[in-house]
Amino acid sequence: MCIAGRPAAARLRAVAPALTRRIVARLRAELPAYAELPGEALTGDITDIVQHNLRMLADSLEHRSPPGDTELARQRDSAGQRAEEGVPLDAILTAYHLGTTMCWQELSAGARPGELPDVTQTVTHILTLQQYVTSAVSAGYLEARRALDSEEHRGRHALMTALLAGDPVEGGSERYVALTLALAPHPDETGEGPGARIAARRKLRRIRSALDAHGGEPPLTALGPDGGTILLPAAAPPPWTELTALVARTADAAGVPVTAAAETAEPPGIPAAVARTVEVVALARRSGRPPGLYRLADVLLDYQLSRPGEALQGLASLLRPLEGKPELLRTLETHLARELDRRATAAALHIHPNTVDYRLRRITTLTGLSPTRPLDLQHLGAALVARRSLRPDG
Repeated sequence: MCIAGRPAAARLRAVAPALTRRIVARLRAELPAYAELPGEALTGDITDIVQHNLRMLADSLEHRSPPGDTELARQRDSAGQRAEEGVPLDAILTAYHLGTTMCWQELSAGARPGELPDVTQTVTHILTLQQYVTSAVSAGYLEARRALDSEEHRGRHALMTALLAGDPVEGGSERYVALTLALAPHPDETGEGPGARIAARRKLRRIRSALDAHGGEPPLTALGPDGGTILLPAAAPPPWTELTALVARTADAAGVPVTAAAETAEPPGIPAAVARTVEVVALARRSGRPPGLYRLADVLLDYQLSRPGEALQGLASLLRPLEGKPELLRTLETHLARELDRRATAAALHIHPNTVDYRLRRITTLTGLSPTRPLDLQHLGAALVARRSLRPDG
């Protein structure tokens, strides 16, 4: 089939990159539901599915055959993602029709009178393809909506609620990994508009997909944009390296730093396990530790010193002479975090190593404790933890 003296399939493949950009720009300009999508979605998922549709149409024109289920799987999956993001089905179908119209306008430009039979065949193939795509998109969208509203979904939510409350449950696993996540915001989540809410839902969907791919029974989740709790069914306590890798994959999928804590428990112990993992995450973040997976043993000193008592006040008071001198407190914290490496400390603080030495001498003079003496070093480290526990904001 030739239009304007050139095979339609070859012409479509040649203009596909530029045509994709024009289609996406028009979707954003004319469809409010697409204008509200975050930039990541438009330059990622939406651009990819438009390119896939153009390639599929070119193949259909070249081979003169409709697409099969394999070729239409991407459209079904994309429609399911839009359903999870709250994009209306009518907006999705309008987007496909708009793209098809622009594609036909591109192909028919310059058509010659003698090419009428080929033009007619091309129109027939485009309309047939549109029929297949509309069916696949509608099916994928409605399937996703049914899953979100299904009895199974509600049942899993009820099971999660009961486990977190410590109520007796029937069914479920004999053991769970209680996994608490703290999620940093994605760049597209800035602001209060619909785009920010859609970006947050996309982040959570990618996290759930990464968790589902972990294998075994599907996890129970109670997640929001800032994080939440996940219960992973586990026949036996999984290796820590496996959980660490899972958190790393989750962070990669979400595209944001993730700080997490995990503990294995049987159903009656889940509320206490979740409470501990929540506190471990808070302690890890408060102490300036990098993102990643932690257990209670990793923050044991912080955890113990966060318990109220006279000793806590006494330890924190060791640093009272440094109040009002934030540069000395920052230097002490950084020096300990950099394992007493003065050059690494200087680099982290953007100061000269000699300035680090001067500040450390000032700390010794004011507190009577020297970071160079092992026993004093223990007291200084514990005092910093106690101070953070009593003043988490400072």
